[in-house]
Amino acid sequence: MRPYAIGGLILIILGVFALFIRSVTYFSTDQVVGPLGFFTWDVSRPHTIFINPIAGIVALAVGFVLLFMARRPTPA
Repeated sequence: MRPYAIGGLILIILGVFALFIRSVTYFSTDQVVGPLGFFTWDVSRPHTIFINPIAGIVALAVGFVLLFMARRPTPA
């Protein structure tokens, strides 16, 4: 396959995922020191990344443009 077609397919797949998945949540572990300073606790804190639907639409549009550019015949 041509590089434009591969890039277009990847962008189309990422655009569809961005439209269906609105946010991604991951957890990080922090160590919190107790009030006396002798003890520490591991605390899991959530972090959420929100994905704008416009980013998915733009990725789909650019993916389709790249896919159609790959189908265009090259001049000889």
